[in-house]
Amino acid sequence: MPGPLLVCDLPLLMYRGFFALPSKIRGSDGRAVNALLGTANAVLAAIDGCKPRAVVLCDGAEAGAYRVKAFPGYHAAREPMPDDLAHQFGLGEGLWKALGWKQADAGDLEADDLLASLALLEAEAGGSTRILTGDRDLLQCATAKTKVMLLKPGQGTLDCGPAQVQELTGVKPAQIPDLIALRGDPSDGIPGAPGIGTKGAADLLARHGSVDGAIAHAAGEKPRTAASLTENADLIRMFLDIATVRKVKARRPADAPTNHAKGSLEAERLGMGRLAARLAALA
Repeated sequence: MPGPLLVCDLPLLMYRGFFALPSKIRGSDGRAVNALLGTANAVLAAIDGCKPRAVVLCDGAEAGAYRVKAFPGYHAAREPMPDDLAHQFGLGEGLWKALGWKQADAGDLEADDLLASLALLEAEAGGSTRILTGDRDLLQCATAKTKVMLLKPGQGTLDCGPAQVQELTGVKPAQIPDLIALRGDPSDGIPGAPGIGTKGAADLLARHGSVDGAIAHAAGEKPRTAASLTENADLIRMFLDIATVRKVKARRPADAPTNHAKGSLEAERLGMGRLAARLAALA
């Protein structure tokens, strides 16, 4: 039986590698390759753990245009991409191709949207998916067929199916966008409902099931919570829409094993000696 499809959050992995590993890790052109190394190592570890039938690295817009149009504060506080990181995104295309990992782009939508869409396609075809990311927003994708491999600080991942999502967040996967809408998400610039934190949001969803349910029953809540829900109802519903992944037009990828030998040659060409040696040993 074929293994799962492994879909990876390329922007998150690249940023994570860039800031976690020293910039003195340099390639043959004298420029940093720390983001490439961190990304390659994370994907290789995930491959070792789940033995996938294929690997897809998903990219997309930094901020989906429809999300920014709906709420201008979305991603507004994020700094522009550093030049050294942008350079590595360009170098990465050849390395990923050599390894046999497909790179796919969501266009005007975001990598999250593409990750979710590929997982849905795989489930519809009777397969299963592992989503490699550090973004808890994607916990909304967890199902019997899709597990989220959530990167932990340092090393390793936490494999999250529906039960693990409930334990980790206090809500079901389908309620993750509702949780974000109520409690907010500082990393995305979503403030949430004033005065309603993580515990309060999870409690509302446990009792009312959804944002709409909480707003409909606001009169029965404590005065401060009731006021927050009723006075910000339209704003909360808009945050819910922003937090919900969109469907991207995509094709289910064909089986494609990792080509360690070819990847080793490309890593060597880029001046990434240790990665080249690791890949050669795996070949």
